[in-house]
Amino acid sequence: MTAFIVGSTAATGQDQPPAAPQHDHQQQGPTQPGTGQQAPQHNMSNMPPAGHSAMAHSGMNSAGMFLTNETSGTAFQPAAWPMPMVMTRAGDWRLMWMAQAFIVDTQQSRPRGGDKSYSTNWGMLSAVHELGNGSVMLRSMLSLEPATITERRYPLLFQTGETAYGVPLVDAQHPHDFVMELSVQYAHPLGEKGTWNLYYAPVGDPALGPVAYPHRASAMELPQASLGHHWQDSTHIANNVVTAGVSYGRVRLEASGFYGREPDEARWNIDWGAINSWSTRLSVFPSKNWTAQVSTGRLQDPEPAHSGDILRTTASVEYVRPAMDKNWWATSFIWGQNYKLEERRRTNAVLAETVLPFSRKNFITGRFEWSERDELFDYNPELAARVTRATGQHAFYVVAYTAGYTRDIARYRNLQAGVGANATAYTFDSALKPFYGGHPWGVNVFIRFRLKPGA
Repeated sequence: MTAFIVGSTAATGQDQPPAAPQHDHQQQGPTQPGTGQQAPQHNMSNMPPAGHSAMAHSGMNSAGMFLTNETSGTAFQPAAWPMPMVMTRAGDWRLMWMAQAFIVDTQQSRPRGGDKSYSTNWGMLSAVHELGNGSVMLRSMLSLEPATITERRYPLLFQTGETAYGVPLVDAQHPHDFVMELSVQYAHPLGEKGTWNLYYAPVGDPALGPVAYPHRASAMELPQASLGHHWQDSTHIANNVVTAGVSYGRVRLEASGFYGREPDEARWNIDWGAINSWSTRLSVFPSKNWTAQVSTGRLQDPEPAHSGDILRTTASVEYVRPAMDKNWWATSFIWGQNYKLEERRRTNAVLAETVLPFSRKNFITGRFEWSERDELFDYNPELAARVTRATGQHAFYVVAYTAGYTRDIARYRNLQAGVGANATAYTFDSALKPFYGGHPWGVNVFIRFRLKPGA
């Protein structure tokens, strides 16, 4: 896993491109999401801070700047976020390198908890090139989790979704696929204030939900998945994705078609299927510090362990405020709902999370989650039926409270290392106490590596 990150660091050892001139160009391009202002056609010096500095964007046209501001698939975070990336050039191509990895030891309470050491990780390379009056972007994102998370899972109390060895995962989180994204996208100006774009990905992220948790600014110091992942952002690894979008001023509207089944247990390959699901998303950018989105989609048979389509609806608000030394204070509020059409039942998940730097090298994190869990006994259908008969319930509420701390400890070129820990306590429906005990808990201790621009 460490070699994966170090290899990415070594690949970015080129000199940074020269700084952009400080004078303004009179020719104006389309408005960039999150700014509400027109962006200069060949200069970023008037743009709000977004981690992609004027130096990095020197000479890039407005469509290229639009593409580089995307975070996950075609989703945007607030423009004020200093996105941790390293930018280089290869001829006329602008290269953007991002990577993050955690080495984690997890300890959880019995009877349903588990202990394990593992690594969650991902690395991404994007390449942007001008094409006509627009720009094209190629993006690949890979993860070594199929090798660094053994037994196709890591412990996470009350988590559900997907399978391992043919059995539904309960109290565990699945690893990501080796190929998390493989996409091509084209963006083109639309008048003075707009941009339209087309996105295709054999593996990618349709327009459904907020920015996925591995890339969300407010979750960057949390190695574990959120409990609402399969209500809010689990489609961030989907197959055969086609998205069309249009942005105008502070508003963006998108529509996607994709293969709705979630990835299977064979994590090293690319799953494939015909487009059978759809989604649409409306995003608003009130200022450089805020983004909000509402989205809905119909997923055809997403879970291999459960037949039937799901109608998913999400809404989210994200806030980012830059802090000292290129750090940030980031907060997200996310709601997701799954409506199982065959069963005619709704379940909801709510999340609030934040990461707050209180000095140059220290970060405090917090995550609050409330969700309705309807698959906690799927590993044993007979037990599930017995619990339902005894309680008269198909879903049980669970609340998780997570607090954590990270400290940056070392830097080598563009590789930033940190150490940290977080702890989670739970409250939940009393019907679950015979299975989880009275006061379940979980603790994660970790080392974190991240690519960051040079000091």
